[in-house]
Amino acid sequence: MRKPLIVANWKMHNTASEASSFVEELLGKIGEISSVEVAIAPPFTALESVSKILSKTDLVLAAQNMYWEPEGAFTGEISPVMLRELDCRFVILGHSERRQYFGDGDGEVALKVGAALTEGLMPILCVGETLGEREQGKTFEIVERQVRSALDGGMPDSGGGLVIAYEPVWAIGTGKTATPEAAQEVHGFIRGLLENLLGEGLGDEVRILYGGSVKPDSVDSLMAMQDIDGALVGGASLDAESFARIIHFK
Repeated sequence: MRKPLIVANWKMHNTASEASSFVEELLGKIGEISSVEVAIAPPFTALESVSKILSKTDLVLAAQNMYWEPEGAFTGEISPVMLRELDCRFVILGHSERRQYFGDGDGEVALKVGAALTEGLMPILCVGETLGEREQGKTFEIVERQVRSALDGGMPDSGGGLVIAYEPVWAIGTGKTATPEAAQEVHGFIRGLLENLLGEGLGDEVRILYGGSVKPDSVDSLMAMQDIDGALVGGASLDAESFARIIHFK
């Protein structure tokens, strides 16, 4: 049984002090969460302060990105070793904004996935198509390429050591959300692909999240789908009440 995972991706929002205050507010709203795993991905500057608060809770820490080398002359980068020391459990890799604005291609994402697995971090591998690619009927082609190439960098020991986030690029920050049925179709495709890549039974262990303007009024219908195991939440995770409602999906 795959335990649902809800991830807050704050992107470039919240200073260290703001992040701490927000987490304290969120904790006061969510109550019991034993049936779902919740991860918070603040900016790098807030990782330490958030880590200290989460250490006393059931919530876990995630990073938004990392470099693939453990150390070295890579000005401005953060290594998986540094993230692990801060008690990060997850790291988001291959997010569409990283691919679009910072040149993270399939090769770079593969190196990052491999390094995360080597250092004991659980990758949240983001895949998804643009609006143009969707209109050209290339959704499955793009998603398959991104998944296959990312896992060239290394395979998890078990399906539970990897998370995939399907985030149709055309739905990120636009207010548009794929219908539950359309999202399920892609999630089901990814599940079958993972069974082929990881081996029979292992693909069924991988949690596949949906990302793309997830909101309180859309999360219930999305989570009702067979192969949607959680959500990678952007804007709605910046409001404590909205994010608490998403965590307690019905």
